[in-house]
Amino acid sequence: MNVERNLILAFESSCDETSVAVIENGEKILSNIVATQIKSHQRFGGVVPEVASRHHIEQITDCIDLAMSEASVTYDDLSAVAVTYGPGLVGALLIGVTAAKTVAYAHDLPLIPVNHMAGHIYAARYVKPIEFPALALLVSGGHTELVYLAEPGQFEIIGETRDDAAGEAYDKIGRVLGINYPAGKEVDRLAHLGKDTFNFPRAMDDSESFDFSFSGLKSAFINTVHHADQIGETLSREDLAASFQQAVVDVLADKTIRALDAYPVKQLILAGGVAANQGLRERLDSELKAFENVDFIKAPLKLCGDNAAMIGAFGYVGYQLKQFGDMTLNADPSLEFDWIASKQN
Repeated sequence: MNVERNLILAFESSCDETSVAVIENGEKILSNIVATQIKSHQRFGGVVPEVASRHHIEQITDCIDLAMSEASVTYDDLSAVAVTYGPGLVGALLIGVTAAKTVAYAHDLPLIPVNHMAGHIYAARYVKPIEFPALALLVSGGHTELVYLAEPGQFEIIGETRDDAAGEAYDKIGRVLGINYPAGKEVDRLAHLGKDTFNFPRAMDDSESFDFSFSGLKSAFINTVHHADQIGETLSREDLAASFQQAVVDVLADKTIRALDAYPVKQLILAGGVAANQGLRERLDSELKAFENVDFIKAPLKLCGDNAAMIGAFGYVGYQLKQFGDMTLNADPSLEFDWIASKQN
């Protein structure tokens, strides 16, 4: 039995990674080129939008050439072009959208607009097929959400952060600890060397809502460090990191477990940049032992950060559902999941 070979050229440029990938049938990575800008932004303590946009302009053409070459394909082999069009930094998004539209127009290929957050969730597709209904804990630099997936291409946010996302909080407390941006990996490392001795607040942990809040935790951490500095007290960086991370993990895990009780699903998907956090992975591994009928899928570590392979994974779903865009497609920096759900109807 011959299976159609669907090849999608995917683009991701929502923040500080320029990435182009070639994906086969939504499940096989033929190439995934990622040009990171981390070193350029470290001296500023975070991403500078104008700097990010300039780097995307410099890198995008080379990334396309490398992705096509590594995958050993030509434009005639492609089935479609997929691109992140939001959410993200508007200038950065525009580079990827413009490049994708140019390729689609020049080679008469369908154009598939992809929500960046849907891409993060579908990175799990490279571990195993997603079974519906499913629940996703999506934890990244700018987003912390619990998302219910009833079927392919449909997303319902059942819980989200009301202020700082978990990833943002990591970067902000990282600066206080003297850790370069991005701080998540180093805070995670330090946390495994310390103990939860500060008992920082677990905001909204007792609330019936599935929403999150990390602003109070961030403020409590910063105030603790500043007070110690004022009185000349030296605090353990390891214990500070462990106490902060334990507070984050407790809230994320508790809300997720309660969501699994309220929404019977076949799979729990952990995705987003903070999904690489070992403390969070270990906690959910332990908690999920009580849910024998729920398969726990963690996005591959190398695909937790921004990359085009995840965009191609969801792009394949968009192709199957005929969720095509046209040459009027524009960047939408505040994009939410509503677009995807409405296109299903």
